[in-house]
Amino acid sequence: MAQPGLHAWTPAQQPLHLVEQTVPPTDPDPKALACYGLLVQERTPQGVSQEPVWLRFVAGRPVSTVTVAFLTWTCAEVAALGKTALLLVWDNASWHRSQAVRQWLREHNQQVKREGQGIRIVRCPLPIKSPWRNPLEAYWVQGKRAVVEPTRLLTAAELVERVNTHFGCPYEEPLSIPQEVS
Repeated sequence: MAQPGLHAWTPAQQPLHLVEQTVPPTDPDPKALACYGLLVQERTPQGVSQEPVWLRFVAGRPVSTVTVAFLTWTCAEVAALGKTALLLVWDNASWHRSQAVRQWLREHNQQVKREGQGIRIVRCPLPIKSPWRNPLEAYWVQGKRAVVEPTRLLTAAELVERVNTHFGCPYEEPLSIPQEVS
């Protein structure tokens, strides 16, 4: 991957000063956006074939129930490709290693084995403090640099659009915590 085209020019003999942009307290946009990403790599006789990055933004925080919703969506997408298994390389985020997610994965894989159909998920956690081992990490760095706006803060909608455009992803409705029906 090539170094991204991001430059900062300063007058001669003067250091670069970064200015932190501030958000007005009345701004309706969220202070941060969360996004799940999956770099799809397929093993072929010729080597590894890379498919587009799949993205799903999150309405709110990336908690366990949202992670399960992402995994459910991912399984449907992988099944549509005619695959039967997914090797999931994950970092050490709390919502990846939570008890609820581990239990869902265990139950999901047991159901796939019992019924003989579905997507088996093989979870491959990365060592702590080793994000560079995740193949998607380089894509995240490139993406962050490609969508930055040096003179102003982007709105949430602008940021989502730019990230999806950069990665060539169609817009998907943000994942959210399912509302319980009473």
